[in-house]
Amino acid sequence: MRRLTKKKALTLVKELDAFPKVPESYVESTASGGTVSLIAFSFMAVLAFLEFFVYRNTWMKYEYEVDKDFSSKLKINVDITVAMRCQYIGADVLDLAETMVASDGLKYEPVNFELPPEQRLWHMTLLHIQERLRVEHSLQDVLFKTAMKGPPPASSHREDSTSSLTACRIHGHLYVNKVAGNFHITVGKSIPHPRGHAHLAALVSHDSYNFSHRIDHLSFGEAIPGLINPLDGTEKIAPDSNHMFQYFITIVPTKLNTYRLSAETHQYSVTERERAINHAAGSHGVSGIFMKYDISSLMVKVTEQHMPLWQFLVRLCGIIGGIFSTTGMIHSMVGFLVDVICCKFQLGAYSRLNDSLTAQGGGQSVLPPGDYSQ
Repeated sequence: MRRLTKKKALTLVKELDAFPKVPESYVESTASGGTVSLIAFSFMAVLAFLEFFVYRNTWMKYEYEVDKDFSSKLKINVDITVAMRCQYIGADVLDLAETMVASDGLKYEPVNFELPPEQRLWHMTLLHIQERLRVEHSLQDVLFKTAMKGPPPASSHREDSTSSLTACRIHGHLYVNKVAGNFHITVGKSIPHPRGHAHLAALVSHDSYNFSHRIDHLSFGEAIPGLINPLDGTEKIAPDSNHMFQYFITIVPTKLNTYRLSAETHQYSVTERERAINHAAGSHGVSGIFMKYDISSLMVKVTEQHMPLWQFLVRLCGIIGGIFSTTGMIHSMVGFLVDVICCKFQLGAYSRLNDSLTAQGGGQSVLPPGDYSQ
């Protein structure tokens, strides 16, 4: 009884076989079939190889959400060289609430305004990258994934005496409230004031004003490799002594998550404006460098993503199965057309031979009786 049940089950399973085997005596190998198979296998290998490179590639996914962190401090990283002596200028921050931020984290270092050859080469390279970033925005994704690092900041020339160093490098960081503010560098050191703050500019001669400057680095938040800020490498030359440079900055909080690093930082966009200060012509203001920043309420999440393994296997099976089925159909269709053409050609040859013999030999046909009109 059990044997009968097993036989019935085995018979039922055999009837459900969707891949019946064809006896070898019914299979015929041809040169055309081998050629098509060779071409199909070559296509499979090439496409599978290319698909593997697609699988290894990654891309950056951008998402947006409301920034709910309003209580933390914002870090400002500064490295600016101004073509004036350090005792003549001062830098500080005044936010929207008229709160003056202490600039204890900034260092004033006497330097030469001109860069040494190796730093000048890096500066030109940075300007070239900035130019390409304005044209090809996807280049920033490559920089995110590679986490490219720049050289260390330009070091001051210790071999020169302080009296021969006519520029001042202001570098360091500040922690400010996450509200709009104004970071500026102008004449005179800043002092507290009941209505904000003021700068002691009366003791500095107007002839010594020169706010030509180079921004080696300006970023907000944690400095991370692979992020090139819009103002990095900017160099401005003042055409006259009384000149104002303005930078209007919009800061966007950013969460970066790649296979190399995970960090929270800030990106920003900037609009530049400069003008000469001439009170007689109605151009009022204070000579200096002013960076007015505002913080966006939206946060950008940048995540590096990778194709899952299951998707790669599905695409690979699709490539192999699709090429195998397509080439098989094409080979069958071409073989059928060739057989039809050959059959028509043979029938036409027999028909012409029959007509010739009939005309010569008294009407006897060499073809068996039948309908050959088709």
